[in-house]
Amino acid sequence: MAHLAHYREAHPLVFVITHWINLIAMLVLIFTGFYIHFPFFAGFMGIARGAHVFCGIVLLFNCIFRCIAAFIVKSAPAGGTRKLQPDYKSFFPQKDNRHQLGAWIKYYLFFKKDHPLGGKYGVPQKISYLAIPFLILIIAFTGFCLWGPTMFNGPFAAFNDLVGGLMITRIIHYYLMWVFILFMFIHIYLANVEGLAPTKMMFAWKEHGGLVYDPEVHNIVGNDDLGEKH
Repeated sequence: MAHLAHYREAHPLVFVITHWINLIAMLVLIFTGFYIHFPFFAGFMGIARGAHVFCGIVLLFNCIFRCIAAFIVKSAPAGGTRKLQPDYKSFFPQKDNRHQLGAWIKYYLFFKKDHPLGGKYGVPQKISYLAIPFLILIIAFTGFCLWGPTMFNGPFAAFNDLVGGLMITRIIHYYLMWVFILFMFIHIYLANVEGLAPTKMMFAWKEHGGLVYDPEVHNIVGNDDLGEKH
């Protein structure tokens, strides 16, 4: 089966930029997090801690900005169309994705050859994307519980006392990092299971031709070979 066209309207430039910021911040956080937990070479701890705190704050504010922008910026609700709607609607149940959870799971596990025809994000993608802001808030909170200027203040100190001290908080924070790592691998797979066109879109904002989809009739209405020329 041919794939849907990938248009820029599905991922406006502002969201491509926030995606880049997320990726860079997460990679730095993962590397410095491993280093802080287990220093595998000398003379880098001060830089690692500073970069870790800085990128953690960047990730938090970038997440907040992305969530707010979802209610302001419009995007295409499905691949293969340039029609626009408020971006946040793509993350919630759509008519295009109705009753498709089982079909998407079968497709991702290679039990189904053709992907379900529907919204921009498959149902498992929607679920994981909606969970990420909450994960960022939780891991940021535990990070502030461990940061010197905030660890003895208000809710951060109360949390440390609740779980039994800074070491337990540190362990929680550390294993939340592994959840992030797992999400990144799952995200890469779900986004590219049909090919690398989504990655080219998110990193180079490059359009790719393919089938044209009309979200009003929930069906294919043509083919656009010109997408690759944009």
